[in-house]
Amino acid sequence: MLFAQYPLAHLLAEAVLAYIHHKMSALTIRAGQEALTHIRQNGIQPQDIDIIPGAAGGPKGIGLCGLDQAIFGDFLLRAPVHGNSKRTCFGASIGSWRFAAIAAHGGQEGPKRLAELYTNMQFSKKDKVPEVTQRCHEMLQQLIDGNMESLINHPWMQLVIVVVKSRHIFASDHVIPLGLALAGVFGGNMLSRRANRLFMQRGFAYAHPQHNPLPINDNQEFFTHHLPLNADNAMHLLMASAAIPAVMSAVRDIPLAPKGSYRDGGLLDYHLDLPYKPKGLVLYPHFTDRIIPGWFDKSLSWRKANAQNHQRTVLISPSPEYLASLPLGRLPDRSDFARFASNDSERKKYWQQAVAESQRLGDEFLELIQKGNISEKMVVF
Repeated sequence: MLFAQYPLAHLLAEAVLAYIHHKMSALTIRAGQEALTHIRQNGIQPQDIDIIPGAAGGPKGIGLCGLDQAIFGDFLLRAPVHGNSKRTCFGASIGSWRFAAIAAHGGQEGPKRLAELYTNMQFSKKDKVPEVTQRCHEMLQQLIDGNMESLINHPWMQLVIVVVKSRHIFASDHVIPLGLALAGVFGGNMLSRRANRLFMQRGFAYAHPQHNPLPINDNQEFFTHHLPLNADNAMHLLMASAAIPAVMSAVRDIPLAPKGSYRDGGLLDYHLDLPYKPKGLVLYPHFTDRIIPGWFDKSLSWRKANAQNHQRTVLISPSPEYLASLPLGRLPDRSDFARFASNDSERKKYWQQAVAESQRLGDEFLELIQKGNISEKMVVF
């Protein structure tokens, strides 16, 4: 009302906000030492990128919409690759859904489609696990929308869906055994990450595993299943990759996979601290500048990523200043469903604002690429 009466004040306020946004850096960029050395000498070119991780993190993924559009819908398209040179995209939970949307609908439309569908989902406090699972399945069907062939046989992207195969009582969805299993996982993980082997095995699902070895080093930390990805099991695997225990049902007996219960890949590989073996660089658009190995490590300040895994990684994340400028002071979060349970339209408004603001992330990334000064913003892991 005040601005309506004093249009000059309104213009001044807009100018101040524009100046603040212009001066504020929206991105934080960290890099492994080898990546930093390479970029200082050669810059960063789209043909350098051959691995892209996508972390678990629920709705935080849609807060990277603009950055995903810049990377997948512009930067990487400047140097397309084909055949055995496909870029490998490791996705856990929402990371796998982000990459599936991009593979199915392209680097511009895919992130936008995921953001719209996720934002428009609604849950009530009365919803049980089966209802939540069904709603997510319906959303996933809308997300892929019949474009399964592009997802499986994309011309330049090799999608790797990261899942967990549950063991022993962790395979159950019944409250008591599942609760005991979660307590066991939490307690054992505090002592050692290797204790997770009692309850979980890792699964990588991708097309033609017998002919396409993944660009990672052998890792004996967890038994790993290499699962074929095709049109018959892709929906099952994408659902499994996001199946949070006690929130969504485990996915059982997936076609072409060993019989059993499969769950959220982020349980073991929350931020995908994997032993990458890139020919070039790992480009990692992420929600935070910290890489947390597993979901149960979130509260363990001493559990850190293996620095050797990320010598050639470039980690791009929203800056603290950018996050503080968002409507809720952070990216969208799963807790918002409960926080705004009685006013879902308000949640949708906040999330839509966060998605719109994420264009600043993409704009800044492309500007740094264009000016060739991205190394000036980098700090070593």
